[in-house]
Amino acid sequence: MRLLLTVITLFISLAVLGTAQAAEHILIFGDSLSAGYGVAHDASWANLLQNELKLNHPQFEVVNASISGETSSGGLRRIGKALQEHHPKIVIVELGANDGLRGSSISDTEKNLSAIIEQSRKANAKVLLLGIQIPPNYGLDYAKQFRTLYPLLSKRYKVALVPFMLAGIPPEQFQADNLHPDAQAQTQILRNVARVLMPML
Repeated sequence: MRLLLTVITLFISLAVLGTAQAAEHILIFGDSLSAGYGVAHDASWANLLQNELKLNHPQFEVVNASISGETSSGGLRRIGKALQEHHPKIVIVELGANDGLRGSSISDTEKNLSAIIEQSRKANAKVLLLGIQIPPNYGLDYAKQFRTLYPLLSKRYKVALVPFMLAGIPPEQFQADNLHPDAQAQTQILRNVARVLMPML
């Protein structure tokens, strides 16, 4: 009897371990737009995505490595460790907004995002790039260059693209800073992302 119990316990332990190992990670690698700035954790689009996956794609687990205030250069410094730690199947790259708001060089942002994409692909992860747009008060030419950066990278590296992650969100669904979507807007962000992400699973 003791031997039987030992065998059963071992079987259950291996089954649990196997289930844990079977989880496929989706790494969200972004800034405050993905970190859920100003909204409750449960209401953030990253958490809403996890809830959606539990229902329809339970083998996937979301790892949100987004940091408020993050820039593309900061992301580049962190991506190697994140890839090594989580071994993601998919990396959702959502960076560049803070570069734009700081008036950073478009070419520097391009180089940083390129390197993040390249490292992710070398780690055998699919990449989903989330496009960002910035207000025109930085200059129409700068805003245009920034807006075209994401389609350019998507085409160059043949990675999936959400052209503008905040598309379809009305002005009244932004917080007082007019930069960050509120809790109500998170479902629209999820729709924008899921439309491209789901076929990748």
